[in-house]
Amino acid sequence: MENINNELFKLEVGNDGIAIMTIDQINNPTNLFSMAFIGEFIKIAQQALNDERVKGMILTSGRSMFMPGADLRELKNMGNDPATQLEGAMKMHQQFRSIETGGKPFVAAINGTAMGGGLELCLVCHHRIVLNNHRIKLGFPESQVGLLPGGGGTVKAPYLMGIQNALMYLLQGKQVRPQQALKDGLVNDTAETQEELIAKAKAWIEANPDPVQPWDNKKHKIPGGGFWSPNGVQTLMGAVGNVSKMTHGNYPAQSYILSVVHDGLQVPIDRALEIEARYFTKLLGSKEAKNMIRTGFMGMQAAKKGKARPKDEPKYEVKKLGILGAGMMGAGIAYVSAKAGMEVVLKDISMEGAERGKNYSKKLLDKAIAKKRSTPEKAEALLSRIHPTTDPNSMEGCDLVIEAVFEDPNLKDKVTKETEAVLDANKIYASNTSTIPITLLAKSSDRPENFIGIHFFSPVDKMPLVEIIVGEKTSNKAIAAAVDYTVAIGKVPVVVNDSRGFFTSRCFGTFVNEGMFLLEEGVPPAMIENIAKKKGMPVGPLAVHDEVTLTLSKHVIESNPDSKNSPETMRSFKMVTDLINKGRTSKKDGAGFYDYPQNGKKKLWPELKEMYNSKLDAVDKETVAKRIMHRQALESFRCLEEGVLRSALDGDLGSVLGWGFPIYTGGSLSYIDFVGAKEFVVDCDEFAKKYGARWNVSDGLRALAESGKSVHEFKSTPKKSESEIKKMLEPELVAFANEIGITASVDDLKKDTLGKVLSKLGYN
Repeated sequence: MENINNELFKLEVGNDGIAIMTIDQINNPTNLFSMAFIGEFIKIAQQALNDERVKGMILTSGRSMFMPGADLRELKNMGNDPATQLEGAMKMHQQFRSIETGGKPFVAAINGTAMGGGLELCLVCHHRIVLNNHRIKLGFPESQVGLLPGGGGTVKAPYLMGIQNALMYLLQGKQVRPQQALKDGLVNDTAETQEELIAKAKAWIEANPDPVQPWDNKKHKIPGGGFWSPNGVQTLMGAVGNVSKMTHGNYPAQSYILSVVHDGLQVPIDRALEIEARYFTKLLGSKEAKNMIRTGFMGMQAAKKGKARPKDEPKYEVKKLGILGAGMMGAGIAYVSAKAGMEVVLKDISMEGAERGKNYSKKLLDKAIAKKRSTPEKAEALLSRIHPTTDPNSMEGCDLVIEAVFEDPNLKDKVTKETEAVLDANKIYASNTSTIPITLLAKSSDRPENFIGIHFFSPVDKMPLVEIIVGEKTSNKAIAAAVDYTVAIGKVPVVVNDSRGFFTSRCFGTFVNEGMFLLEEGVPPAMIENIAKKKGMPVGPLAVHDEVTLTLSKHVIESNPDSKNSPETMRSFKMVTDLINKGRTSKKDGAGFYDYPQNGKKKLWPELKEMYNSKLDAVDKETVAKRIMHRQALESFRCLEEGVLRSALDGDLGSVLGWGFPIYTGGSLSYIDFVGAKEFVVDCDEFAKKYGARWNVSDGLRALAESGKSVHEFKSTPKKSESEIKKMLEPELVAFANEIGITASVDDLKKDTLGKVLSKLGYN
């Protein structure tokens, strides 16, 4: 057997007869469980099995990760041809089985993260040794993208870890560090160095020339008991109930995983692998998996890498960040920024407030230390980067300033002018407002081209989304800076154009409002809440309204000069005001739509039924569900059509990450496809007749439904900022100027405002 060095791996056969395959896919950003790799791996493995000089093979990695999973770029299109997919899956299983039963030992020397297909590759090996490094993770995350482990993992995991433990990994996508993997039986041994890892792998091969996999060993006992043991029966019965309770039937992957484990443990391994392949093929073709792969993986990965930034702008690095306002939002922004290595100046009106904002980080770090996720030294280093102050002049030298004061335009106007007086003219100023238009706030600025919205979600340390809002005069430089900063702190940026409430607050508001309107019309509050959760919302609209506070809703409506022109808004305002007048303000204050006893679980306020005359049969469950979900999707489409959203995928990401729209639908825009655009329009037309103009369907949506196209094919006309319009006009202005004898260049345009250039050309 010859040594190999290609774009997928290096193979060396030592004098001891042991082959070492080092996976190093140089044409991919990381090692991936792809069709090309699987085919090449099987071919080389067969050569090793057929070569008498080879005693066994070690699999390891030449990258920082062993293999973090399958190439989902391939998987997203495979479900379109189920027969071919099933045939390919069965062929792969048969070839993997030939390695397992080939009579020569294969050892996985896991020196980096191994997830999904990468971990299943390790299960083909007879022995698994992992480097004892806390950065390494092992697990089966497939259920998180609507799939099940289809490379043998679903069938094999129970043999190694027991039924109960395996289900925790498979159903929840559980990921563990090396020591936990060893304890659970997922790996057989650990090593402290790469040298020890290879040495242990070689020693095992020498000591086990004729290995047998647990599922082929008739004497092997499943940890905790097999299928027919009392523990096995009880575990599977309990799992069925728990899965039903948690998924409400919206996520078929979890149900299919249970079926594979249930059926697979009762038949020989080869038959079990066929069962796994059939369920995997069904999932690949499902709407849920396609949606979850597109939004939850492909879209997420692209956004995390900064896809939204203007391509021609240089990278903008934030070394020093200024934050105005040390409340919960400002304190959270300070923590994630300092964690990313930035120096943070945290300003408040009092030193006590600024110190309290810094102490928020200390509390988070104390918890991390208690859970052994950080150390006192790391915590102290992070805290040393946060500098509390009350001095406006401390913003001098900042690369970016984020204003996070109360939602009051007058207050924001004051701090903007105060800060710009000391901030370098070429630096970026951002507002963390959740509803007030950026174009309106930018009127306080002398440099609106450097003014942008950076909208965080609470709590900042946990919520992954950042909504970046582009005002009419916001420049590409400011957009690039905001995206670069968001990526640097490990968040997911979505860029939207300006609108009151932008995208997330505007559409989230429809979820809350529709819940209130259903309540007002007599639908029992428990019915509203339970149906919302059954459709996949994290909490019901009444509960989430308590969390964001009714007083904030009232303030937002009062601060919007157009509120009185909206019957829907004024209807919501009256309901909120009535409850506030009864002392029902928020979860924080212990009373809203729910009661919040200090030592008990929250309960719906009993007087709601009397206050809104609840009638059990007022509306059927299906109508309640459609009104809750359709309303969010309809408003999302309006944002797409108006150009607030730049793409349907941005809307999907924003809805899933911003307010918890269920990922199995793909997001609030893909939901229209999930339901079917024609059916969606019919429902909305029916609701418009019964419930009013908020349900009116636009011509664009109606045309989309008639065309049979996906919402992702809808082409809107995005709003263009002043800087974008200027850039579009640059070539024409230069050509026109030169044509009439005035020397002008693009550089001239960059130095002057559009008005000055037009003046040069003879226009007033």
